[in-house]
Amino acid sequence: MIRVLFVCHGNICRSPMAEYILRDKVRTLGLDKLFQISSAATTTEEIWGEVGNPVYPPVKKILAEHGISCSEKRAVLMTKNDYKTHDLIIGMDSENLHDMLRICGGDPDNKISLLMDYTDTPGDVADPWFTRDFQKTYDDIEKGISGLIDHLRKKGLLNQQENY
Repeated sequence: MIRVLFVCHGNICRSPMAEYILRDKVRTLGLDKLFQISSAATTTEEIWGEVGNPVYPPVKKILAEHGISCSEKRAVLMTKNDYKTHDLIIGMDSENLHDMLRICGGDPDNKISLLMDYTDTPGDVADPWFTRDFQKTYDDIEKGISGLIDHLRKKGLLNQQENY
């Protein structure tokens, strides 16, 4: 089982988008039984008491346009324990990376990375909260997810039952 945690600032835009795009991709490839996929926030800005806000409506809309539902997702906070329970912890930008390292107390097992590190254009995933360009964010994430799957395949972590 490959346990992946995607992380962004509030867990209402980029990280849930990555979570649900990867879920859809591995389901399509017939690999969904090999993965546990989730997402979390580095801050409590979108979490009130014990209840997180739902995915931001424009994110829901663009995912729905691609046949992906995220209706049950609500923001959750990343914890130090996530480092123990996940194999990969993937942030969306350098600020997230800084916060992830702080929350986890470092990265001794090299589990923490940025999504775009799995592409030929490393850097930050465009933040639609500021750009308002949800398609650009979707495109960045889709490219990162494809790179992540290629990376896992090259490391021999995906079995031969792919429909790819």
